[in-house]
Amino acid sequence: MLKKFVFLSLITLTYTASIAQNITTPTYLDETKPVEQRVQDALSRMTLEEKVAMLHAQSKFSSAGVPRLGIPEFWTTDGPHGVRAEVKWDEWDQAGWTNDSIVAFPALTALAATWNKKMSWNYGKALGEEARYRKKDILLGPGINIYRTPLNGRNFEYMGEDPYLTSKMAVPYIQGVQSNGVATSVKHFAFNNQEMFRHTSNVKVDDRAMYEIYLPAFKAAVTEGDSWTIMGAYDKYKDQYSSQNQYLLNDILKGEWNYKGVVISDWGAVNNTEQAIKNGLDLEFGSWTNGLSAGTKNAYDNYYLAQPYLNLIKSGKVGTKELDDKVSRLLNLAYKTTMNKNKPFGSIASEEHKTVAKQVGEEGIVLLKNDKNILPIDLNKVKTIAVIGENAIKMMTVGGGSSSLKAKYEILPLDGIKSRFAKEAEVKFARGYVGDPRGEYNGVKSGQDLKDDRPADVLLNEAVDLAKKSDFVIFVGGLNKSDHQDAEGADRKSYGLPYNQDNLIAALTKANKNFAVVLVSGNAVAMPWVKDVPAIVQAWYLGSEAGHSLASVLSGDTNPSGKLPFTFPVKLEDNAAHRLGEYPGNKEELAAGKGKNQENPINISYNEGIFVGYRWHDTQKIKPQFSFGHGLSYTTFAFGKAKSDKTTMTQDDKITFTFTVKNTGRKAGAEVAQLYIADLKSSVPRPSKELKGFEKVFLNPGEEKEVSITIDKTALSFFDADKHSWVAEPGDFEALIGNASDNIQTKVKFTLQ
Repeated sequence: MLKKFVFLSLITLTYTASIAQNITTPTYLDETKPVEQRVQDALSRMTLEEKVAMLHAQSKFSSAGVPRLGIPEFWTTDGPHGVRAEVKWDEWDQAGWTNDSIVAFPALTALAATWNKKMSWNYGKALGEEARYRKKDILLGPGINIYRTPLNGRNFEYMGEDPYLTSKMAVPYIQGVQSNGVATSVKHFAFNNQEMFRHTSNVKVDDRAMYEIYLPAFKAAVTEGDSWTIMGAYDKYKDQYSSQNQYLLNDILKGEWNYKGVVISDWGAVNNTEQAIKNGLDLEFGSWTNGLSAGTKNAYDNYYLAQPYLNLIKSGKVGTKELDDKVSRLLNLAYKTTMNKNKPFGSIASEEHKTVAKQVGEEGIVLLKNDKNILPIDLNKVKTIAVIGENAIKMMTVGGGSSSLKAKYEILPLDGIKSRFAKEAEVKFARGYVGDPRGEYNGVKSGQDLKDDRPADVLLNEAVDLAKKSDFVIFVGGLNKSDHQDAEGADRKSYGLPYNQDNLIAALTKANKNFAVVLVSGNAVAMPWVKDVPAIVQAWYLGSEAGHSLASVLSGDTNPSGKLPFTFPVKLEDNAAHRLGEYPGNKEELAAGKGKNQENPINISYNEGIFVGYRWHDTQKIKPQFSFGHGLSYTTFAFGKAKSDKTTMTQDDKITFTFTVKNTGRKAGAEVAQLYIADLKSSVPRPSKELKGFEKVFLNPGEEKEVSITIDKTALSFFDADKHSWVAEPGDFEALIGNASDNIQTKVKFTLQ
């Protein structure tokens, strides 16, 4: 019996082996074949139902693969400055995992303020490693919408007001993230420049402003950064919602820019099946559909690109051309992410990531004002330090919307200051004001309970008394990530500081002249006390290493080198969108109640056109509180006279400007050399100058370096809407070089033939 069993087993093995030799490995699994051929093979093997299933979510943050063919599902995650905590499959509630805590990196305003392209790549690489370790395939960031108004609650997630700076900082971020086999999803394409009415607005912007201000960073992200996905916005443009928009997605993105990647909807941004099919959307997430009322088991089956799409195909009302294009894009994405066997394993909360977070924070902090050089704090003279303000003790990694994080740790400003100064000086704290004492957002609990029921005058008097008894006072205030401040879903209600901080600051200026105000925010704020405060520091939201980064700058261990990525106007009316444009929408329509639902969207006209930020202030000679590109140092720098390699350039030529930057002080530091271009005579209105180049230069005391910046005619061009093309008009131009938009140090004239 045993012999018979062995004999039959041998026959079976031989037969199986002979069959196996005749089986051809599917091309889509054969890594020796070109990806395009593999995609077509996989596409040919998929059923209609499998194709449609790939186009929409299957949970809050995942979409389906094709299990039968071994094609994995996609997992997405927020956000731009840290990997979001896990939520339940069908709900926004926390999943309750114990291994989803991460390093929180500084918000993108802080990254942009470094003006350091290499730092942006380091940031992206570290963030991508954390996403990869958490098995995420698509990171929902970076946010690159233009800073149009200081009231936008989501400005802290973006990179400022200038399309050139945003482009140059976004591209290395994207490349760093994607080096881990994790796709970025640049967002929100396009015109998500305010949170109020974001679901119910129709943006009216002229073509010139669109191409010169609001689209360049997106174009750079996909044509230079090769972002594998891009996210549509909520708002309407030309009466079509951005996530299903013929003009933005088909004509411009996939047409003019020849984009081959995947277009993802923002969560809940889709509302029409036929438009979603035809107008460029590839992957639908977050649609608010109710599966039970529609009689199905799964709400995701009712997404616009789900069963409704399948029904249209089966009824013959639409074909499968768009379907195959969408699935092909998703399969191409899979070969770069989920089916990429060469991607690294990633890492989380590593020492390298903590270092990156700290360095970005240090380089991003902007020293706005420093009268009599009272900073850095001189410990030969200072033995008692008063730290005042709620933001010194409030966690800022939690809150703000979808970018809220479950950080492994967060060094608070007070803790960072104590850690750095306590051995040499006594550090005491007073609350000063009560803002938002809560410590929970969207199910993530910070563990803090900052409740304090004492009256405001008691808190103020306590702070003033401490200030009078101290050698140095550090006020840490600003905004926070509560609703109507720096937070998704709502805009700020006013330009001023909340929680009566202005009165507290005014009282502290009288109590002690050795006084520094530290603003924690992602937005500009009004400063009625600016002339009375000797030192002002813009500290942003600095993530896990916030306290260490801040203390390093206050102590002088780090020489501040951050520069503002947007203008601080003196008052809100100095901002062009508020002076000329419509915010938050058309006044007559506001009065009529429009914007309350998608059936009655409100129009928002960008009447200021191209004159956004410093382009408006500089051209109209409106003095800002602090200018675009502004940022002081603990040392001094001198610019040598700039020269060009030619005085006349042709349309196909390039021109290089060369100049020196010298550290004329006693401390090592970094300066950002900024090159602006002015068109001295134009047939159309143009800003007085526009940023077209920058380099960050690190110098020891007395050291001098030569800097060269090369431009071509694209730096001289404007968008001609009538011709629908970029035009560089022959004539005289001027290169303006300095360290802020309002501090030009040297100029060079040249002519374009």
